[in-house]
Amino acid sequence: MSRHRKSLDPRLRVPVAIAAVVQVVLTVATLVDLRRRDADQVKGPKKVWAAAAFVNFVGPIAYFVFGRRR
Repeated sequence: MSRHRKSLDPRLRVPVAIAAVVQVVLTVATLVDLRRRDADQVKGPKKVWAAAAFVNFVGPIAYFVFGRRR
């Protein structure tokens, strides 16, 4: 194990790992959805939403709540 992982409290290892997996899944889901949608189905530039997808949980959640046209 790396030094950083060893220094993490054992009780926090699983929650941190779960949060990391959720973050990756949200980012991938956002990017896949952006790729499949036409530009007129997205509020704002697709490139901006793609960049926002990499902002922790906030970017992907903001895209799914505010960025898609129904």
